[in-house]
Amino acid sequence: MLLSVLLVGVLFAGSAAADVPSEVAPLQPEATTAITERASVTAQKFMVASAHSAATEAGYAVLAAGGSAADAFVAVQVMLNLVEPQSSGLGGGGFLLYWHAALGELTSFDARERAPLSADERYWLGADGTPMGFWEAAVGGRSVGVPGTPLLLETVHARFGRLPWAQLIAPAIATAEEGFPVSQRLAAAIAEARDLDRFAETRAYFFEPDGSPRHAGTILRNPAFARSLRLFAAHGAAPFYTGAIARDMVAAVRTDTNPGILTLEDLATYRVIERPPVCIAYRGHDVCGMGPPSSGGLTVAQILGMLETFDLPNLGPGLEARHLFLEASRLAFADRNLFMADSDFIDMPEGLLNREYLATRAGLIGPDAAMGIAPPGTPPWNEAEPRAPDQPRPGRGTTHLVIVDSYGDVVSATSSIETGFGSRLMTGGFLLNNQLTDFAREPAVDGVPVANRVEGGKRPRSSMAPTVVLRDGAPVLLTGSPGGANIIPYTAASIIAILDWEMDPQSAIDRPHVVNRNGPTLIEEGPEAAAIAADLEALGHDVAIRDLNSGLHVIRIGPYGLTGAADKRREGMALGD
Repeated sequence: MLLSVLLVGVLFAGSAAADVPSEVAPLQPEATTAITERASVTAQKFMVASAHSAATEAGYAVLAAGGSAADAFVAVQVMLNLVEPQSSGLGGGGFLLYWHAALGELTSFDARERAPLSADERYWLGADGTPMGFWEAAVGGRSVGVPGTPLLLETVHARFGRLPWAQLIAPAIATAEEGFPVSQRLAAAIAEARDLDRFAETRAYFFEPDGSPRHAGTILRNPAFARSLRLFAAHGAAPFYTGAIARDMVAAVRTDTNPGILTLEDLATYRVIERPPVCIAYRGHDVCGMGPPSSGGLTVAQILGMLETFDLPNLGPGLEARHLFLEASRLAFADRNLFMADSDFIDMPEGLLNREYLATRAGLIGPDAAMGIAPPGTPPWNEAEPRAPDQPRPGRGTTHLVIVDSYGDVVSATSSIETGFGSRLMTGGFLLNNQLTDFAREPAVDGVPVANRVEGGKRPRSSMAPTVVLRDGAPVLLTGSPGGANIIPYTAASIIAILDWEMDPQSAIDRPHVVNRNGPTLIEEGPEAAAIAADLEALGHDVAIRDLNSGLHVIRIGPYGLTGAADKRREGMALGD
């Protein structure tokens, strides 16, 4: 555990919380190589799993030093911003579930990006009244929402932290200054990214002077990010919302060739919102996730609520169970696409998780034939209003992490900058999100409003689904994933595999993905894809084989300790003691 010892030393360099050491030993994670097989990791005291080994090591060091899950979250997230910049960071937002063991309470934190206060439903319409194309909208300042991650880190640490704030950020500062090797996954993402070389900052950081993409193993330094982190360590989130970093963000957004309308007032008035988690009882467990503005918790819960009417434990993980899962997903996505949006702006049906309603929806599932496009339901609702559906969008610019500390506190958190590399705008050494493209770009269909249309100060609908599963009032499973709208079936499938079929966590998340978002059935590329496709086609599914790249990170909490797993499709790692 040489790296862990190094990070513990970095954590305790300096004598006061506001002091960030100017010279600390550099962190040099190994260049990532392709991993085709992994095994679950076990521990007794604490554990962390994240999408990059350097971030997992940073979290491990915090936990080994007596830190809380909140402390480890800060260290992991700022390190992920550095070594996995395409997926999340201080220019984005996310959602976090926190279990506080001493109080026996689970709460959720909404740090979703927010639209500018002056935005309206015509935000994504061109001069001719037609919606902008996705890439036309996504690249540049117009897609940038008010980031929530800096304030989320500060909020959670203030509430649940045990170690001094600045010491949690010190390892990422050291790594930014001394450099880290570009991983194979980051190198591939740079080479594949559209328009990443359009702006001077991203071009200088991600590309060689001759214009070629940085290759795996290149030592990448980010002194600008180190400077931002020093401000963060000394002053908390304030510089991002009322200070120098806020002014730089506004300037970057408003002076681009696709300018946005973000203002200093938008940043200064942003708040992280604590919300009650969305929970559903499932086979003796309480499965809890994030409510609106995320659709993740409700849609996962709907899938599980419908499937509880079938005997999945005895069916096992074969064709019949796979078909039932896909059909339940169709029905849940039909409701998601119509009803779900930021509930601070849109009335939401109260009966989406009503047991009778879900049983009625489950009754539409034929055991041996695909239903095709599923209609939305009519959940119990006193004040229904006409609305049009908005279609889900897959994405890659997201990460997920899970943490259990030695005090029994847990974190399940998903954070994002939306599309890989976000808006492509970079300031202060970090990328800015393009989350405003998660709003419907067409505010109404045939005159009927879309729930997820743009409104000033509204948070775009998300699919992020950080999940904590409880049994007898205590956590037993943490899960979640990146993947855009595919997050929902990825997460639901991991819960079913572990709870219904008692699979080992690594085996559960290694299973080939098969998803349906109320359209064609998508099957993950791989040696089993052709056989799965043939079986499902025989049941009437319209299938397509795709690259379904998840990033599931899971910890199971049992009477004999902790069992963790990191998705083999990415470069992450689970580590505990």
